[in-house]
Amino acid sequence: MPVYAYEAMDNTGMEIKDTIDAPSEQDAQTMIRQKGFFVTKIAEKGRGKKDKNKDPKKKAKGGPARKKTFTLGGVSAKKLCTFTRQLSTLQDAGLPILRSLKILEGQAKPGALKNSLMGVIDDVEGGNTLSEAMAKQPRAFDNLYVNMVKAGEAGGALEIILKRLAEFKERAQSLKRKVQGAMIYPCAVILVAFVIVSGIMIFIIPKFKKIFEGFDTTLPDITVFLIACSDALVNYWYLIPVVPVTVWLLVKLIRKNKTGEYILDAGTFWVPLLGQILRKSIIARTARTLGTLIGSGVPILEALIIARDTAGNQVFVRAYQNIYNAIREGESMAVPLKEARVVDDMVVNMVDVGEETGALDNMLYKVADIYDEEVSVLVDGLISLLEPIMVVVLGVIVGFIVIALFMPLIKLLDDLS
Repeated sequence: MPVYAYEAMDNTGMEIKDTIDAPSEQDAQTMIRQKGFFVTKIAEKGRGKKDKNKDPKKKAKGGPARKKTFTLGGVSAKKLCTFTRQLSTLQDAGLPILRSLKILEGQAKPGALKNSLMGVIDDVEGGNTLSEAMAKQPRAFDNLYVNMVKAGEAGGALEIILKRLAEFKERAQSLKRKVQGAMIYPCAVILVAFVIVSGIMIFIIPKFKKIFEGFDTTLPDITVFLIACSDALVNYWYLIPVVPVTVWLLVKLIRKNKTGEYILDAGTFWVPLLGQILRKSIIARTARTLGTLIGSGVPILEALIIARDTAGNQVFVRAYQNIYNAIREGESMAVPLKEARVVDDMVVNMVDVGEETGALDNMLYKVADIYDEEVSVLVDGLISLLEPIMVVVLGVIVGFIVIALFMPLIKLLDDLS
């Protein structure tokens, strides 16, 4: 059996030189990786050493070096979800992590993900761990991703952690697609109705106004109001895009202040039905994030910080910060969670039982599953409720316009008769 001399680095960065018996060079690299080392050089004894840490920016034997493309923005959740599942599958099949990354980088289309994978591959070849390399690519991998990979490396169960991370990403993406898909129909109907009503107000009402001016008669108040609305829309049509943009800028300005941001986030929970959907979706997301991190071996304090940052709502951010402070002082998680009043008593009791039995991650998974199901039911209820509401609102608007236009005509016919 051939003997291979190799140079490698361990997790602390210390250089190691040794030999290993293996059927092939690829098997030798796999065996070295299983020891927790990163190969930098390897060669069969008696032959010239092959440098495995060549500069990727230099030209290779088959063609030009890899080049990164210019991109704007980060990696989409859908692409990251697909990448995570593919990486999990390759790791479960026993491929070395570096080879897995190169396979996925080779099949990735030019863009932010491909650029990030190039950077990760270069850093791993340079001796960094996978989590350290991913931490240098924040456009693709957030704190949750990096810390779970780090926990998997520390526990020697990277393939299990990647599988768990892939399931987490897929669940989050599935819920997001469901909500977005459910809102397409109502938004399309509202947009079409707005265009039609605006067309009536801008083009039809002014013609009726000229007809009414030809008759020297007093118009009903409802008709006067409709004509005034039409005149305002014709004369100040440019305010239609200005108003929403102004509101958006005002909200962004208020969110620059922590107190204002907290008030806005708290106020969203009071919106009928939408507030419940938002609150329950945040609970589901943060509970699943926290459970996934704790189950992967991430320390609970670090997991709480990551869950806090993924909340996206200042009410929950403050709640998780209070829980973090309480645990640092030696308290359990259930007590400050109850005091925060952001979740139901059922969640508090399940967390309490999870802490007592040592199965906190499983309890958090169950909480996330329950609230995901509730969000799904609420979204379906919202869609079924929106359809009759839209029909009624459109009927009222059209009926108002018809009545306002025909009342003067009826009055004129009465006068003539």
